[in-house]
Amino acid sequence: MKPRAKKSDTTNMGFARVDTGREARCGAAEVIYGPGKSPAHLARIAQALLAAGQHVLISRIDPPVASQLKKTLRKLEYDPVSRLASIGRYPLRKDFSVGVCAAGTSDLPVAEEAAQTCVFFGLRVERYYDIGVAGLHRLMAVQDNLRRHQTLIVVAGMEGALPSVVGGLVAAPVIAVPTSVGYGANFQGLSALLGMLNSCASGLTVVNIDNGFGAAYAALRIAGRP
Repeated sequence: MKPRAKKSDTTNMGFARVDTGREARCGAAEVIYGPGKSPAHLARIAQALLAAGQHVLISRIDPPVASQLKKTLRKLEYDPVSRLASIGRYPLRKDFSVGVCAAGTSDLPVAEEAAQTCVFFGLRVERYYDIGVAGLHRLMAVQDNLRRHQTLIVVAGMEGALPSVVGGLVAAPVIAVPTSVGYGANFQGLSALLGMLNSCASGLTVVNIDNGFGAAYAALRIAGRP
């Protein structure tokens, strides 16, 4: 008697092996990283996820690519600020909220990548933008609101000071995101990254430069399964 074949959790498309089993293992479907992939390949990967009954999130695609995808994926929604495209979203988690903070308006593309990824995964989000340490009164005006959230994502460029200050004001986990925004020798965000890694605020979690998506996924891990 032949052993019964196990259902595969991978869809092999030749150019890609789509991880259709990730949602069962990790609680969330595979997210498609957009750069370097053709619109045709992106569409076929998205269709494989949809065929498996999963939602679709595609990161970091530019408007011309999104326009091409919409010809094939009619229900695709696209945001040019975060450069995220999606079909569907996870049910809203009423028990968990994330505060997304941005030091300045120039940090919004990264902050919105984080915020909208959280929304896609069903986490409640409140945004606190342009509250950097150059005008500390702006942060102090919202500190009570920040304490209401279960997790905070704090996005900053320049010297990357904002997460340290926020980390000294709240009890919730703080996920710091350095951005490549800054004058002079900021080394494309390396100065902000090193500042956050060397923070005096104990327990600060730091993701890579401009990695709003990674911060959102870290928040999802903290939230755990509903």
